[in-house]
Amino acid sequence: MTRRIKKVAIIGSGIMGSGIACHFANIGVEVLLLDIVPRELNDKEKAKGLTLENKAVRNRIVNDALAASLKSKPSPIYNQKFADRITTGNLDDDLHKIKDVDWVMEVVVERLDIKQSVFEKVEKYRTPGTIVSTNTSGIPIKFMNEGRSEDFRKHFAVTHFFNPPRYLKLFEVVPGPDCKQEVTDFLMDYGSKFLGKTSVLAKDTPAFIGNRIGIFGIQSLFHQVKELGLTIEEVDKLTGPVIGRPKSATFRTVDVVGLDTLVHVANGIYENCPNDEAHDLFKLPDFITTMMENKWLGNKTKQGFYKKTVNAEGKKEILALDLDTMEYRPSKKAKFATLELTKTIDKPIDRFKVLVGGKDKAGEFYRKNFAAMFAYVQNRIPEISDELYRIDDAMKAGFGWENGPFEIWDAVGVEKGIELMKAEGKEPAAWVTEMVAKGEKYFYTVKDGATYYYDVPAKAQVKKPGQDSFIILDNIRKTTEVFKNSGVVIEDLGDGILNCEFQSKMNTIGGDVLAGLNKAVDLAEKDFQGLVIGNQGANFSVGANIGMIFMMAVEQEYDELNMAIKYFQDTMMRMRYSAIPTVAAPHGMTLGGGCELSLHADKVVAAAETYIGLVEFGVGVIPGGGGSKEMAVRAQDLFHSGDVQLNVLQEHFLTIGMAKVATSAHEAFDLNLLQKGKDVVVVNKDRQIAEAKKHALLLAEAGYTQPVKRKDVLVLGKQALGMFLVGTDSMNASKYISEHDQKIANKLAYVMAGGDLSEPTKVTEQYLLDLEREAFLSLTTERKTLERIQHMLKTGKPLRN
Repeated sequence: MTRRIKKVAIIGSGIMGSGIACHFANIGVEVLLLDIVPRELNDKEKAKGLTLENKAVRNRIVNDALAASLKSKPSPIYNQKFADRITTGNLDDDLHKIKDVDWVMEVVVERLDIKQSVFEKVEKYRTPGTIVSTNTSGIPIKFMNEGRSEDFRKHFAVTHFFNPPRYLKLFEVVPGPDCKQEVTDFLMDYGSKFLGKTSVLAKDTPAFIGNRIGIFGIQSLFHQVKELGLTIEEVDKLTGPVIGRPKSATFRTVDVVGLDTLVHVANGIYENCPNDEAHDLFKLPDFITTMMENKWLGNKTKQGFYKKTVNAEGKKEILALDLDTMEYRPSKKAKFATLELTKTIDKPIDRFKVLVGGKDKAGEFYRKNFAAMFAYVQNRIPEISDELYRIDDAMKAGFGWENGPFEIWDAVGVEKGIELMKAEGKEPAAWVTEMVAKGEKYFYTVKDGATYYYDVPAKAQVKKPGQDSFIILDNIRKTTEVFKNSGVVIEDLGDGILNCEFQSKMNTIGGDVLAGLNKAVDLAEKDFQGLVIGNQGANFSVGANIGMIFMMAVEQEYDELNMAIKYFQDTMMRMRYSAIPTVAAPHGMTLGGGCELSLHADKVVAAAETYIGLVEFGVGVIPGGGGSKEMAVRAQDLFHSGDVQLNVLQEHFLTIGMAKVATSAHEAFDLNLLQKGKDVVVVNKDRQIAEAKKHALLLAEAGYTQPVKRKDVLVLGKQALGMFLVGTDSMNASKYISEHDQKIANKLAYVMAGGDLSEPTKVTEQYLLDLEREAFLSLTTERKTLERIQHMLKTGKPLRN
């Protein structure tokens, strides 16, 4: 039987429940969100003369919770319109409606008695065969299953999301003891394919995989911080982006999550894992106990390890907690000689050997930290997982680590890792010793483009399952490389499709990237059927190389700058008018030039988490790589008649003028940066390159023909230009924008209106590109533009004049 999920019921509308409801709505599923009925009226309800029988009162808890979730930042939903897919109700009046759903998920408080009560009520109304799951983070399934029917138990599992459910990819599936294998397989597949998650099969052990290892790591740091005489800022510096972890690192992350949440999980592990060799490590240090007593829980109580204040001069200041005095003091920048040695190493995975060899306090920290982590994870097999890759997958997807513990161990060297452990009085597990004795030097290997892992029971390298849906560029790059320069690598994806992968810093688009894109089109037109432009970095592209633009402008090399901009424009038009289909695969930040490239591809296969926009206004220019032209073209393609034309053009003008960035690929459709009926969205980024390849093939096999360059772009001339100039003048007069902002806006207006033509006229795309390039170049002669570019280069943030 093919199981399909058309409607789900979420019971419990707290932060997690509402977040999960929103994510199901994100993927097009209808949601019934339920919570309890209030026991008493609030002041507003009393003032309105309402009673406890009024529907608005009875649904107040669920409605308030969902409304708060939808207002939160970052948003739990791809597009606010998707909230219409969620229907709210309460457990007394609406629980019977679960008979019509395909999946019931419980997300109430972590109390066994309450969960058991919910499941008892669910069983009265659920249709046999319906999946029932719980989002518990550690209550044993056997207790929750108690007293339930055989059919309930056969369809019951833990489906553990991490908060926030939209953004964190970990989806732990823990089948109940009687759960049918087909249900487990379905949940694993659904999590990956539909929810866009990394599905990790876990055992029914305390805290499962992610929290067991993650909380160990944090608790280990809690104990090390004083032992090594480190400050919280120093620990955050050492455990952040330098080792491929989120910017919030350790202590800032705890502030965001909430210290009470961490303590709850740590206490659960301490109480339920008496035989854990690191049992004492889960005991809370004194400073944590003090913070709990003081209710210094983090962001939710306005202070935790860090505290935001306003100083005597009225400036915002961040204070840090001194763990010795337990008093707040101004935060200090941390600096270590060992970290300086890694500045030229781009990938975190390549830094670990250098870090553990450091001669300073940082080196000592890393040796102790990794020794403790390696020793702990090796002993969790087979307790929490039979396969080591599941531990790595959980840490990467649930805690935002770029590399999992066993991957880091590989990077350090398996034997070096053993040496680090022994130096700390820890011994390698028997299976690790046996693995090394067999001559196995790595936990992971790559063969024929696929990842293999060391399987402990099999005592051999085994292919990691689930890879057939993915194309992993790191795995195929060496063997399928067709061309390479300092900016790109071009790989043969097979079946006649090439991929052009950016390799520049932050995937910025400069001369080498443009040369690589042109080379990719040349190669594809000659010997292949299609071209994908995609990479698997943190972001698709943060835009053009503004450093290069700045240097040319400062040196007043305007002829060279004109040629560079024309080269960019010509390359974008090459994407549009090549003899083969081009498919862009944007994800993460897709800004400026990265957005312009996507606008000019034949098709876009975007990751759901794509933050795309034309942001050039922030550095004092207009989009110069075809973006201004393209928004004028897309506007005219929507023209109907009369005033509507001006309104549509104005909307597209404001998208650029306000530097709007879509907060998801779905929101990009509203801005016409992605086009309905043409471009598609992929929820699971791991599948994106494979999906882009499929679409390139479909276009090729459908008989793709090189498009004819357009000569039919309707521009409105003075009619539109006058409207724009009046608008910018009014905004400047009301001090909403500066004179320089007005100058930039007027230049954009001139381009999008098609100049000061006396009447609406049909023009070529090249006509608009020439106007765009002229406007861009004229703005680079402005002192304030150069100041903005310089500020952006120094701080990474736009400057408003």
